[in-house]
Amino acid sequence: MIFDYTYDQLVELVVSLGEKPYRARQIYEWVYQHKVTDYEAMTNLPQAFRDALQEAAPLAPLALATKQVSLDGTQKYLFRLHDGHLIESVLMVYDWGYSICITTQVGCNIGCSFCASGLLGKKRDLTSGEIVSQVVEVERRANVRIGNIVVMGIGEPFDNFEHLMNALYTINHPWGLNIGARHITVSTSGIVPVIYQFADLKTQFNLALSLHAPNNELRTKLMKVNKAYPLADVMDAIRYYVQTTNRRITFEYIMLKDHNDLPPLAHELSDLIRGINGYVNLIPYNSVTELAYQRSDKNAMLEFYDILKKRGINATLRQEKGHDIAAACGQLRSVNL
Repeated sequence: MIFDYTYDQLVELVVSLGEKPYRARQIYEWVYQHKVTDYEAMTNLPQAFRDALQEAAPLAPLALATKQVSLDGTQKYLFRLHDGHLIESVLMVYDWGYSICITTQVGCNIGCSFCASGLLGKKRDLTSGEIVSQVVEVERRANVRIGNIVVMGIGEPFDNFEHLMNALYTINHPWGLNIGARHITVSTSGIVPVIYQFADLKTQFNLALSLHAPNNELRTKLMKVNKAYPLADVMDAIRYYVQTTNRRITFEYIMLKDHNDLPPLAHELSDLIRGINGYVNLIPYNSVTELAYQRSDKNAMLEFYDILKKRGINATLRQEKGHDIAAACGQLRSVNL
């Protein structure tokens, strides 16, 4: 599909089809600025070239299966892929504009015990075009200009690294979706080798670590990935990322009642991350029917937050979006037909 091509790759394709390199920019503008869904709409391209493009790189938009709208304005899109798999993307509305949470895999192998995304396991990676298309389709269907991307949907982005990065380059490209790198955040559960690889690219994309526990024992209970990549190794990789890129890191910490929300753990967390250029994003847990976890009480979350602040740790308490339509953090899932 055309969305799979980075700009440089598209230039190569255009030349291979006998056209001049500038045609790549024309195609990008039609696809990403005008959001056309048919090559026949690209009226400044020769007909023979349009026919060749349709054969070589079909313009195949994602198919919308269903759309739900939350009381807070959040929109959840269920998209059907070419092989029948279904994925979810979420458009969130803020005072400053629109943000989208996008998916990188059909299912997830990380298997965090509190998350709906891993209940079916990973079926396959998305292509870069399927990642990019989520943004294109939501912008087109909602008739909005998205200003912020969070790669925090279904799947582990760093388990699909090549396709992820190609997608981000297209999303960021000035003739693509033209969304600034500093407005794009990738979340990882802590795939250590890829954190180093991501750091060495020295891009301006943001990184968030799904931490959720300040010690190995608890983190392994919540996130089986911690067995492969223990907390000390993860934190070494995070320090390398911060030092190499001079970028701030976000530590995501989901608040699970009577599991990781106790005051001693706030002290332990502050000791773990002290000295690192970053902040903690405390996330109210969102219920999943099949899972027994409950959201921390409001007072427990505020006490945890206060301990971090008093110990000099920057922290925020995330504003909840889309809980009533199962579009909030930890609630997205893939579906098989």
